[in-house]
Amino acid sequence: MRKIRALLVSAALAAGLSLSLGTAPAQADSIRYVYFLYSDCVNGGQLGIQWGWWTSYYCSYQSVGPSDYRYFLYA
Repeated sequence: MRKIRALLVSAALAAGLSLSLGTAPAQADSIRYVYFLYSDCVNGGQLGIQWGWWTSYYCSYQSVGPSDYRYFLYA
């Protein structure tokens, strides 16, 4: 019984690792923050570059409700 359990645990860990490695590219853009003002979004992006958190960014104006919009920082 121990051998079977050890094999199952090893197989589950290997499957989880293989799935997590293939899900996204290393430098995929993702949402970092959401801002009310475009200038805040640009400042946040620039600070992220200065502090070495990311190498590039862009701000996207998107709807978050029927008549509500925000600036999303992607890096």
